[in-house]
Amino acid sequence: MAEKKIIAICQSGGEFVTSKDGSLSYHGGDAYAIDISEQTQLNDLRTEVAEMFNCSVDTMAMKYFLPGNRKTLITISKDKDLQRMLSFVGDSITVDVFVIPDEAAARNMSIMPASRSSRTTASEVGDLVTTPIHVVYDTNSAIDLIQSEPPLCTIPVTSNDENLRKAAVQWENTIIGVDQRFNSFKELKEALYKYSIAHGFSYKYKKNDNHRVCVKCKFPGCPWRIYASRLSTTQLICIKKMNPTHTCEGAIAKGGYRAKKSWVGSIIKEKLKDSPNYRPKDIAEDIRREYGIELNYSQAWRAKEVAREQIQGSYKEAYKLLPSLCERIVETNPGSIARFSTKEDSSFHRIFISFHASISGFQQGCRPLLFLDSCCLNSKYQGVLLAATSADGDDGVFPVAFAVVDVESEENWRWFLEELKSAVSTSQQITFIADFQNGLKKSVAEVFDNCYHSYCLRHLASNLIKELRGQFSHEARKFLINDLYAAANAVKLEGFQNAIDNIKNISVDAYNWLIQSEPEHWANAFFVGARYNHMSSDFGQELYSWVSEEPELPITQVIDVLRGKMMESIYSRRVASNEWATKLTPSKEEKLQVEASAAQTLQVLLSQGNAFEVRGADSSETVDIDHWDCSCKGWQLSGMPCSHAVAVFQWIDRSPYDYCSKYFTVEYYRLTYAESIRPVPNVEKPSPGQANGTPVVVTPPPKRRTPGRPRSKQVELDLTKRQLQCSLCKGLGHNKKTCKSTEVSCPEN
Repeated sequence: MAEKKIIAICQSGGEFVTSKDGSLSYHGGDAYAIDISEQTQLNDLRTEVAEMFNCSVDTMAMKYFLPGNRKTLITISKDKDLQRMLSFVGDSITVDVFVIPDEAAARNMSIMPASRSSRTTASEVGDLVTTPIHVVYDTNSAIDLIQSEPPLCTIPVTSNDENLRKAAVQWENTIIGVDQRFNSFKELKEALYKYSIAHGFSYKYKKNDNHRVCVKCKFPGCPWRIYASRLSTTQLICIKKMNPTHTCEGAIAKGGYRAKKSWVGSIIKEKLKDSPNYRPKDIAEDIRREYGIELNYSQAWRAKEVAREQIQGSYKEAYKLLPSLCERIVETNPGSIARFSTKEDSSFHRIFISFHASISGFQQGCRPLLFLDSCCLNSKYQGVLLAATSADGDDGVFPVAFAVVDVESEENWRWFLEELKSAVSTSQQITFIADFQNGLKKSVAEVFDNCYHSYCLRHLASNLIKELRGQFSHEARKFLINDLYAAANAVKLEGFQNAIDNIKNISVDAYNWLIQSEPEHWANAFFVGARYNHMSSDFGQELYSWVSEEPELPITQVIDVLRGKMMESIYSRRVASNEWATKLTPSKEEKLQVEASAAQTLQVLLSQGNAFEVRGADSSETVDIDHWDCSCKGWQLSGMPCSHAVAVFQWIDRSPYDYCSKYFTVEYYRLTYAESIRPVPNVEKPSPGQANGTPVVVTPPPKRRTPGRPRSKQVELDLTKRQLQCSLCKGLGHNKKTCKSTEVSCPEN
C-alpha cells in the first residue's frame, strides 16, 4: 500500500475572531503549500514553517483544535504530539494547525508548557495574530509546491496589490522567446527570475552548467520550458527552445515569492550609488511601496550589502587583486614602493604603499618630522590603516606612506617602520611624534638610528586617565589635563616644575605616573628634537577622514581612494602655490607679521658681539642671532623668529626672512609638491603574486567584527567627559544601582 501523502496549505497574516459562544475562527491570510507524510518529524515541519514565515524555531508554538472543540487549543511540542494529532483527526479531510511565531510565542511560553495536555483557551488567545496550517489528506502522490533550493529570504506578498501589477507589467517581457540573446548566464537567470514573478509561477533547473541551462515550471505536468546555451565562438547566451504555455495558472505566486537578496540588490543599486547612506528601513519601505513586496530589516540590510558589492566589486575577490595592484602602482609610478605579505594560510596580512611623489616631496621640501598614527577601517573584513604623515611649509598634511594591516600590533608597527625606512632613507635626524604603546617606543628607537621620539600628548593624557580610572571627579580631571598640557608646553624648567607640582597636589599617583613616563620625550623643557610646536600625532586626521567617511569599501578601493585624494591634493596645492608672490608660505608670512607687530613695543640693548638684551613691559630676554637662539625658546621651537628676535633685526637693519627656517619658504613648498602621483588603471583580473618569495593567491583575513552596529566615524576621546558618581558612597565610575559598598550609613531620625 502506498504511503499516505498530505498536502498542507499554510496561511499567514490572518487573525482570530471570537464568536458570541466563545468559539474561535480564523480569518484572512495568504496561502503557502507544503507536502508532509506520516513519517514527517516535528522538527522538520517546524524548520520548514519557520523558513516559510521567516520566524525563529525557538520562539514558535504550534497548536490545533480537537475535533468538535474550537474553544481550546492543544500544543504540539514533540513527535508524539504530531502523531497523536493525526490520530485524533481520523478520517477528517482537514485540520487547522496554528503557528504563533516570535514575540507572541515568547510572550505566552510561560502559560503554555510543552506537553500534550497543554491547553490555551479562547480567552487566553486574545488578540494573538497566528498562522493556521490546513492539513488536507490525499492518497495520491504529494504535490511539491515549494522550490527545491532554499531562498535567501522569504517575502510574502498580496497578489492583488496594485504595486505587484506594476512589477508584472515591468517584467513580463524580460523573456520574449526563441533567439533572445543575453550577455551571460547571470543576465539570463536574472531575467528568468523577474519573468517568473511577473507571470506568477515557480521554476526549477533541469540542467545548469557553464554551457547550457534548461528550466521547467515547478508545477507537475505544466509544459512551460526554456532551453538556452552558449552561441559557438561567442560569449553570448541564446534561447534555443521555449514552450511558453502554462497550465498551472500561477498558483504558487499567490502564496508569496521567495525573493533573493541579489535580486533586491539589483533593484536598489542605482539609488545606492546616488545615496550611499541609503538606510535598510528606507529600502524596505521603497520596495514595499514600489513593488508590493514586504522586507524586514535584516533582509533589506543583506540586500544593501549585495548592492554594494554589485557597485564596488566583491570584498573577497578584492584581496586576490592585491598582487596586480602592487605591480600596477610600481609600473605607473616608478620609484614607488608597494609590497604586501600574507600569513601561512595565504590569508591577507598587510600591505605597504609609498608613492614616489610622496617620497620625493618629503625628502626635498618637508621638515624631518613624521607623525605616526592609526585608524580602524570601515570595512567588511575590518583592518587598520597605519600612516606616516609630515607637515608641509604651510602646515598642511603631507602623506608620506600608509599601510593596511589585519590588526594593530607591535609586529605590524615594526614592519611598517622598516618599510618606511627603506622608502625615506635620509641622513637627517627625524623627529617622530607617536604613541609609545603598541611597541612603538622600542621599534622607533631600534629601526631609526639616532632619531627623536616625541610622545603624542593626546595619547599620553588618554593613557593617564585610563591608568587612574575612577580616581578623579570631573572637575579634578579637567584641572589635571590642563596642568599636563601646561607642563608639556612649558619651555623652562621652572614652568614645568610649577605645572607638575599642581598635578601632585591633585593626585600623587598621577604625579608619579607622569614622572615615570619619561618627560624628556614629551616636555618642551627637556625634549631636544625639533617638532615645530606640534605635540600630537593626530595631525594626519585629514588622511584618515578620506577613508573613514566613505561607506564600506573593498581593500583595493580603500587604496584607490587614498591615492586619488593624495593625487588631487598634490595637484591643487602645486597650482595654488604658483600664485604666491611672498617669500614665505601664507600661514608663516602671517605669523611673521604678527611677531613684527609685537616687536614694535620692545627695547633692544646691545650686550656683547651678536648677543642682545630685549626688554618688554614684564620681561627681559636674551637673543643670540648667530645661533638663532632666544631665551624665550620661541625661535627654536617653531623655526620662526620670535618677536624678540624680530626686534633685534629691526634695530640692526637686517631682514627677518633670512632667519626663518628654509622649510617655510615658498621655494621649498613647491619642491614638496613638484612630483605628481600618476593614475593607476583599474585592476580587473588577478595575477599570480608572490608573498614572502612564494607564489600565492591572497584570501581575506578572518572576520573579527565586534557585536553591535559598526561605527561610521572614528570617535574622538573626550578626556574631560563627566564620570558617573555614586550618590550613596560618592565613589566614581558607578551609580547607586551598581554600588557594591555596604558601609552606607542610614539617616538618623
